[in-house]
Amino acid sequence: MKFMHRHTESHRSDRIGWLRAAVLGANDGIVSTASLLIGVAAASASHSTLLVTGMAGLMAGAMSMAAGEYISVHSQADTEQADLSRERAELASDPKAEHIELANIYMHRGVSPALAHQVADQLMAHDALGSHARDELGISETLTAKPVQAALASAASFVSGAALPLAVTFIAPEHSVGLWIALMSLVFLAALGAIAAKAGGARVMIGAWRVTFWGALAMGVTALVGRLFGAVV
Repeated sequence: MKFMHRHTESHRSDRIGWLRAAVLGANDGIVSTASLLIGVAAASASHSTLLVTGMAGLMAGAMSMAAGEYISVHSQADTEQADLSRERAELASDPKAEHIELANIYMHRGVSPALAHQVADQLMAHDALGSHARDELGISETLTAKPVQAALASAASFVSGAALPLAVTFIAPEHSVGLWIALMSLVFLAALGAIAAKAGGARVMIGAWRVTFWGALAMGVTALVGRLFGAVV
């Protein structure tokens, strides 16, 4: 009796969905909350005003991220389901044409015609819809859209990111709170970029620098706006 050896490899592609949502949410949480706090601080707001502003920004940002991610990913899921429904109908109405279509896909990838038809035969016998979803439509279980998961991940990661500059606001000296928020937020962003790059298999320093640069730019612009409008008021 022959046993099939299962070779299990660890790939990073299965992290794409949650990693994207988590990094995007945490990055937005840090950048938007820190920028908001720095802008308000530059306008000479009181410490209590900063705390209220930070909490409001945290809650509003988390809900916005969750809603936006859910709508975006749900649209992708709707498109996938529509494509699968159409493919299911085509398989039921003309399986021979679908077999030829699948075999042609394999032939275009370099498989010989005879083997391509044999592979199409066996795969369609095992899971016709799954074979066409994967090889014709590019829909796989790993990359399929998961709206609720993406929304929850975005909201949770935004809160975790936004909580960092808000915590600095609580403990930093009032006379230099804006400076402390800016410096610590840059540290947080660099760490986030490095962690995300490491998890995704990219270069750590490039990931850290990219996130930090854009975060610093956002905070600088917001501080300038806060100072200008604060001076006017």
